[in-house]
Amino acid sequence: MEKAPNAEAFIDQQKRAIASNPDCGTSHYNLGVALLGQGKIEEAEKSLISAIDCSPGLAEAYVQMGGICLKRGDIEGCLDWNQRAVRVKPGFSEGWGNVGFVLLQQGDIEGAIKALKKATAFNFRFIQAFATLANAYLMNGQVKESIETNLEALKLSPEFAVAHNNLAIAYLEDGQPALAVEYADKAKALGYEVAPEILKELEPFRT
Repeated sequence: MEKAPNAEAFIDQQKRAIASNPDCGTSHYNLGVALLGQGKIEEAEKSLISAIDCSPGLAEAYVQMGGICLKRGDIEGCLDWNQRAVRVKPGFSEGWGNVGFVLLQQGDIEGAIKALKKATAFNFRFIQAFATLANAYLMNGQVKESIETNLEALKLSPEFAVAHNNLAIAYLEDGQPALAVEYADKAKALGYEVAPEILKELEPFRT
């Protein structure tokens, strides 16, 4: 395939590909993603729907549609598209991660944990899913599991500030304030804004 030097050229390239082969779902998908990158949401949406019509198994297109719904504040739509994504591609970690994220927002913690466990099982390097799963465990009162999951995230990326912050909260819940102080300080050093109430709670434990 010829290389496109910029976004406009890439878009033209995809339009030409579609003109010569209108049933190519991948070309419709590529066009949709490029249009999204330019902020042309409605045009992108049409291209993504065309991609799905041509290639019903193209799970990535469903996830992009979910992202459009989320931008519009339609969380139910986001959940629906991502659930469709994992139905057509059961091992699609990004879809499971998004399902878990939305369920957590909706307060379905058990459902979120199940989805996020799948996301991390299908992609053991999916750091954002590990962080969200750790939060879900903490919200569910599963403090030990939350700690273990955050530590998994740090194995993937030792400077992942969110996991350091989450560990500070989890260790505080677990009655290990010294470790909580250590991780709160690491999170701050990495530029994360640790909640003032957490810092205040940790103050008596500083030596």
